[in-house]
Amino acid sequence: MSKNLVIVGAGPGVSAAVARKFGSNGFRVVLVARNPLSLEVLANELRDQSIEAYTVAADASKPESISEAFQTIREQHGTPDVLLYNAAFISKAAISTLEEQQLIDEFKVNVVGALSSVKEVIPAFRERKEGTILITGGGFALSPSPDYASLSIGKAGVRSLALSLAQELQPDNIYVGTVTIGGYVTKGTAYDPDAIAEKYWELYQKRDQAEFVYA
Repeated sequence: MSKNLVIVGAGPGVSAAVARKFGSNGFRVVLVARNPLSLEVLANELRDQSIEAYTVAADASKPESISEAFQTIREQHGTPDVLLYNAAFISKAAISTLEEQQLIDEFKVNVVGALSSVKEVIPAFRERKEGTILITGGGFALSPSPDYASLSIGKAGVRSLALSLAQELQPDNIYVGTVTIGGYVTKGTAYDPDAIAEKYWELYQKRDQAEFVYA
């Protein structure tokens, strides 16, 4: 029976590459994001590569939307085996010009959505003493950008969430890993998404470190 990879924040970059990597190794892939049309385009690309792919529309900034999406996933595809949280809100603004509500709204995607997503899989993972949670991090967590203040705060927050969660869930044999990507993801460069996806697969297989800094 195929294992299930659920990607929250699915798009054409890192998450698509991770979907291809896991899918080519026998995983069924469930893509979650806000735009149903974009999701279907990505799903069709995966299907063209003989990867079993499905889509569920949801808004990562809304816990109730994430909850409904995972309920649908469990009913239609079974319990997830691997969760990748890849959602991020990218906007350009310095701290001095950043509006409070903007920070709150973007933090909901950058951090709170990750919390909502992991809470949907932890109970089943704990029950069977097995599961993997992967979170896409960013170099701004380690070296904040003055031009991308909200994203820098968000990446620092989701990094803290991932590392804390890794410690909490280790006794339950649940692996949590984050890839902190220290550059701009572009095909054909040192930050090629397919090369980055290889690191996610390695973390999934080895389960030997909570964070890998890709830089």
